[in-house]
Formats: sequence, structure tokens, C-alpha cells
Amino acid sequence: MSGIPEAPARRPAVIRLGRRSATALALVSAVGVVAFGWPLLADSASGLAHARDAPWLFAALLPLLLAVVVATVADSGVDAKAIAMLGVLAAAGAALRPLGAGTAGLEPMFFLMVLSGRVLGPGFGFVLGAVAMFASALLTGGVGPWMPFQMLAMGWVTMGAGLLPGAQALRGRAELLLLAAYGALASVLYGVVMNLQGWTYIAGLSTGISFVPGDPLPENLARFTAYWLATSLGWDLPRALLTVVLTLTLGGTVLRALRRATRRAAFDADAVFAGPVPPRPAP
Repeated sequence: MSGIPEAPARRPAVIRLGRRSATALALVSAVGVVAFGWPLLADSASGLAHARDAPWLFAALLPLLLAVVVATVADSGVDAKAIAMLGVLAAAGAALRPLGAGTAGLEPMFFLMVLSGRVLGPGFGFVLGAVAMFASALLTGGVGPWMPFQMLAMGWVTMGAGLLPGAQALRGRAELLLLAAYGALASVLYGVVMNLQGWTYIAGLSTGISFVPGDPLPENLARFTAYWLATSLGWDLPRALLTVVLTLTLGGTVLRALRRATRRAAFDADAVFAGPVPPRPAP
């Protein structure tokens, strides 16, 4: 024992968030807020409120923005090891989703996305969430105008886990409780925003929960709340409960495995090139 306390381990920076990456993420998030919330944000006098093709416009725009963000973040320092890690985790998340899809909203992939974002940071988290949701859509046949919205929402979920406090100091039971609470909240909010995206497709059905273009915000908000409670809450709560259970039971093991993998991969280590090895003297 040297008596000198060890320095705290640095958080691995698999994908560093530089100024360009942060700006691109902020831009796509701002556009995403408009894409999800335009039914509540559009004024009754605006053309957007009465445009039937507004959901399709955003569905076409979001993939382009997501591609810009992925390219910008990747340009900030992704090497072959980071791409391999991204591929493995995205494949694992995509494989987990069909295990619960269609069964009371149980989606175990949320658990893995939250833990991965926690260990690997917000930049890696956003890319991982979007890529994993894209891969799972191809695997389950869930390709449609809703897919870009799912990719953006899952990117937010995973990125948010990377922004949680105490990344370097918080460990053990306290960290698992924090991640479980965040996972439950993120699971419910994911269902809320995805229902807001799909709510506009039932406009004009003359029901008490359908979207009425141009109606005042309080009235449409009340209709959407009733729509979410009637159609989605029964799926969102089981998803949140499963995420909490998996985080508290398996979270410690998965976190240790992810941190061990990132330490061994040394994503943020600088390359050092040694000089030529001098020839050995002749005997």
C-alpha cells in the first residue's frame, strides 16, 4: 500500500460531444419538439394547423436531420472500437424489443438503452438509441412514417441517461435507484410523445378524444390527455415497471460489464507511436 489515494476513474468518452455535435443535437431536438408538438403549438390561423400533410412532412424531414446529427457526432471521434460497441449494443437492443412487443407494452430494450447511455455518455447514447430503434424496426417489420419519430424519441431517452448527475462518483444502490426512476419516467414520456405523434391521424372522426385542427390549446390538450389515458397508459405503465425491475435486478451486473468493456477498449486513449526498436547487439 502506497498510502496515496487512487484518482477517480475517468468517465470513458466514446463519442465526445464537441461544439458542432452539441449544436446539431440541439437543432434536431428543437425540430423534434415541433414535429411532435405541432398539433398543440400551431395557431388556429396558421396553415400548419389545417394541413393534412403535416405529419408526413415531419416524417420526411426527421430522417435527414437524424443523419446530419449521426454524421456530426461521428465526426467528433468515432474509431473502429466505438463502431463495434455501437453495433453490438444496437443489435442487442433490437433483439430485445421483439421479446415484449405486443404484450402489454413490455419492452426490455429500454432497460439496456438507459444503462448504455449512463455508461457511455449522451453523444453515444443518442446515436445508439436512434440506430437501435432503426434496427428493431427492420427486424420487426415496423417501418412506416412513425419510425423517424421512434428513433428520435429513443435517442432522447438514451441521451438523457447520459446526462444524469453523478456519472463518476455515484455507484451501487443509489445509482440503480436513480436509473430506475429515470427509466420509469422515460418509459412513460416515450409513450406520451409517440401518442402525440399518432394522435393527428384520427382527426375528423368526431370523437371526444380526436384531434381538432385549429382548436384552442386547452381543448386539444384535454382531448389528447383523454386519448393518452384511454389508449396508452395501460401500455406505458407496464413498460415503466419492467424497466424498473430489470434495472434493480440486473442493472449492477450490466453496468459493471459495460464499464469493464469501455476500460479495456480505451476509447479515449491517445495513440502513441514508439520509435524504431534498436537492433540487438551480436553475441
